[in-house]
Amino acid sequence: MRQRRKNQASQFSRFLVNLMISGGLLLVLSINIAACARTDVGELATRKPNFALEEFFAGNSVAFGIFEDRFGNLRRQFRVNLSGKVDGNRLVLNEEFLYDDGERATRVWTIDRGGLDTAGLMTFQGQADDVKLAARGVQAGNALNWQYDISLEMSGTNVDVHFDDWIYKQDEDVAINRAFVTKFGVEIGSVTIVFIRGKTASNLWPLSLDEWPSR
Repeated sequence: MRQRRKNQASQFSRFLVNLMISGGLLLVLSINIAACARTDVGELATRKPNFALEEFFAGNSVAFGIFEDRFGNLRRQFRVNLSGKVDGNRLVLNEEFLYDDGERATRVWTIDRGGLDTAGLMTFQGQADDVKLAARGVQAGNALNWQYDISLEMSGTNVDVHFDDWIYKQDEDVAINRAFVTKFGVEIGSVTIVFIRGKTASNLWPLSLDEWPSR
């Protein structure tokens, strides 16, 4: 009996030690995740050149993009013709896609400029047919951060995913878009897009969307 109690006490002690170690690992993991969280867009307020969403996408522009899975493997490539019209505080942005597997797609964004949030940053709200609810964006400095849920085709199946979408203006006519795609809070891939507008795009627009370039 005494030996059994001793064994039970030893097992309980090991359990407590393992629990403390596990708790410590979880704490370290949560700290590391918090440390790796993406920058709040407000911290980019001093970045130049200043990005004005409506101005950048007014008129004709083109884009080239890729989708990578969470391991960095290239899954899809695409090219886009964009045409934007501004009416007051509203931007209507028509996007026509061609993917490297020959698929064609369109999306029409209706984006409204809102007011300033509590931090004094400009807000936006956007709607599109495949976007669940309303996309919400905040602009500061050379950046715009979008948050929205969208139905994305993956391996022939439509999957509802969340986009954490960042656009960074690099030059008068060039912006880079990085979007991080998650499902149930787990990152499953990312999208990288280069937008080209204005005089820089005038020799490219419209891109041929008849078939993917073979050479």
